[in-house]
Amino acid sequence: QVHVVESGGGLVQTGGSLRLSCAASGRTASSDYMAWFRAAPGKEREFVAAITWSGGITYYSDSVKGRFTISRNNAKNTVYLQMNNVKPEDTAVYSCNAGGIYSSDTYYPTRYWGQGTQVTVSS
Repeated sequence: QVHVVESGGGLVQTGGSLRLSCAASGRTASSDYMAWFRAAPGKEREFVAAITWSGGITYYSDSVKGRFTISRNNAKNTVYLQMNNVKPEDTAVYSCNAGGIYSSDTYYPTRYWGQGTQVTVSS
């Protein structure tokens, strides 16, 4: 069983920065990925970024590439999402998924999701 908890959301102005955290307990294999997703009001959940625990390999959606950075602290079993130069369209509930795989340009999530953290970008 893997338990996931996100934190760090809030209200930020356009062009500002915010850092989200995702703490995972009961992590499985070192080859597993951790990933961030987001769901804006009235829209489906979309992939944002993913990172491996061991290799530091990262993937990003085109909409955040160059603005967001995913990183991890293995000692704390925590993954971060540094959000820079945020835009109003980044407003969403951001959720973390633990233990998925990334293949053929697609992240395949597990059932291990956190409760989500709200990010609101004001214009």
